[in-house]
Amino acid sequence: MIDESCTIDEVRALFANDHYATEACGCRVVEAARGHAVCEFDIQDIHRNAQGGVMGGAIFTLADFALAIACNIGEQPTVSVSNSIEFMSGAKGGRLIATCDADKSGRSLGFYTIDVRDELGTPVARMTATCFRWV
Repeated sequence: MIDESCTIDEVRALFANDHYATEACGCRVVEAARGHAVCEFDIQDIHRNAQGGVMGGAIFTLADFALAIACNIGEQPTVSVSNSIEFMSGAKGGRLIATCDADKSGRSLGFYTIDVRDELGTPVARMTATCFRWV
């Protein structure tokens, strides 16, 4: 269990081990608390698809990274078992920000919504997730 009293630096150090999100995608932790997380990345050429937009997989990675933080702080080890993502519009800015909040956090299941926007406030995607806790 990741203790609720962890500092943001401790959370960042722990989740630095999520190498794909942090190294390949460039995701950063901005806020972290039980049932809540905010993560971001600066849009780079590596995030773009052949048409110049941000690739859906990069957006999903950011949302999933925020989910991993929000559902594991102060909880038993938790993994997602179902995700649904809706892509709403292309990013207009140069940074994507994912905000994850718990809709319901139960003993064995958790339900979360993750909103992804650019720094201009453009809604880019919304993901919902169901997570399982190893109790």
